[in-house]
Amino acid sequence: MPTAPIEFPPPVDSEKEFVGAPTDPEDERIEVGVAIVGGGPAGLACAIRLTQLLAEDEALLESLGEVPVALVEKGKGPGSHLLSGAMMNPSAMKKLFPDLPEEEWPTYGTVPKDAVYLLPNSKRAIPLKPTPPPFRNHGNHVTSVAQLGRWLAQQAEDAGVYILGETAAAKLLVDDGRVVGVRSGDKGRGREGQELSNFEPGADLMAKATVLAEGTQGHLTGAAIRHFGLGSEDPQQWELGVKEIWEVEQPLDRVIHTMGWPLRFAAKYREFGGSFLYPMGEDKVSMGFVVGLDYRDARFSVHDALQELKSHPLVAKIIEGGKRVGWGAKTIPSGGYWAMPDKLWAPGMVIAGDGAGMVNIPKLKGVHLAMHAGMFAAESIFERLKAGSIDDLSNYTEKVKGSEIETDIRRSRNMRQPFAKGFFVGGAVVNAMEVSGGRFPGGRWATHDDATVDVFIGKERDYPKPDGKKTFDKLSSVFTTGNATRDDAPNHIRVQDKVPLEVALMWQNMCPAQVYEVPEEELEAAQQNGNGKLDGKHEVKLHITPSNCVQCGAITAKGGRLTPPEGGDGPNYQQT
Repeated sequence: MPTAPIEFPPPVDSEKEFVGAPTDPEDERIEVGVAIVGGGPAGLACAIRLTQLLAEDEALLESLGEVPVALVEKGKGPGSHLLSGAMMNPSAMKKLFPDLPEEEWPTYGTVPKDAVYLLPNSKRAIPLKPTPPPFRNHGNHVTSVAQLGRWLAQQAEDAGVYILGETAAAKLLVDDGRVVGVRSGDKGRGREGQELSNFEPGADLMAKATVLAEGTQGHLTGAAIRHFGLGSEDPQQWELGVKEIWEVEQPLDRVIHTMGWPLRFAAKYREFGGSFLYPMGEDKVSMGFVVGLDYRDARFSVHDALQELKSHPLVAKIIEGGKRVGWGAKTIPSGGYWAMPDKLWAPGMVIAGDGAGMVNIPKLKGVHLAMHAGMFAAESIFERLKAGSIDDLSNYTEKVKGSEIETDIRRSRNMRQPFAKGFFVGGAVVNAMEVSGGRFPGGRWATHDDATVDVFIGKERDYPKPDGKKTFDKLSSVFTTGNATRDDAPNHIRVQDKVPLEVALMWQNMCPAQVYEVPEEELEAAQQNGNGKLDGKHEVKLHITPSNCVQCGAITAKGGRLTPPEGGDGPNYQQT
């Protein structure tokens, strides 16, 4: 019988653990005007736009108290947990900063040229001409989203936004059917949850309005969607991207995308994705590999596929003589239009950005959509605050529906799903959709939960051995992120205690940070059960190292669950 990760759900009670009423005495609660959860493009754009609007209405600004706008950021600082391609469409920056010349933006400038290649094998590269429309990036800005986040945070703070850094939002506060804020997570607990000498309890952060802009696999966003029944009938799907930054000897004069090798074309593997190489100024290149998380072979590893890609002549000549200076990993929502929540708000709350699936996957574009959503959230909340009631935020949905967020994602509404039929069939169908503007083949192509796809143990993959110069192992990659999670911090990862080897090996190989490991004795037992071959049904107990985790979110997509770590834990990205 096939084995799917969804059959082994994590020990999580979302309703009891992550949603609840305020618990602090009223005189100990922290009161703010608007609480924004997440210091990414959506949350920071929301904060900046809201302060712009409040600056024009002094009476409303004063009515919001001493802290009119507060932003909760779980990373070491804004930008610490941000990772993206990122080829940024300029429309949102132009709207948010209409008087700031593009030359002064915190980017590497606009794209000079595009190139797309099909890699049929480890040696050949076939250029696709003309460049397929989704890969045309003329006018877009090459961006480090981590650096963009830090720059936006400075603009927000200069405008009066109070940023609570190293603070995890652990619980959504709901009172009488209305979101009234969030509760921050405890700090200073030991591995078993005990209070250490530096223990600090969390606090209730009360707000007139709450914006959930947590990014991909948002913890409270998922809890809110379930609690208020906001979700679509089509589940969200996810892709995992692993990225490296290289200092190079020769500048790259174009943006490059590839598809094909080292992924396998056969439909039984369901390996869908590709790579990107972007110039970051004269001396750096941003390189990444992105793969859909509905693949089936438990031996497949996105991290190691990126290492393998670097042996291809097309890529090898770009990084020849260079040095890796950055690494990171993150999931990307890829379900598209049909998988977006049916409703983007609940009384007192809105959802913006990646948490709401606002990504155009064929174009790999989401930064500008997140920023537009954040600005719409600010404008909607401002309108309702002026009207005297924040309960009905349907005006936010109206703004999103009439914007480029809606038109952009709707056009590609069925372009991810066909690749379940394999690379060549999927590519042919998607080409027809692209040419017809998404109208043919039409209809509603259903999405599926990635964890419902059955997995199997394929042949041992011949990934390159790490040499520390061009190819790297997972642990050295995690070290590059500046990850400073305590070894004795509580385990924020939830999985079943024992799962079939098929699932365990998939988690082990999927994770780019070496968090999960099948002990050698478990592999030996599975081999004995299978008379020399691995018995995939043999149940094993994984060894978990949560301090390695870079919070990419892949485990949540594939049957487990990330819960909020202690504030400040995780990576401290600088250039991703």
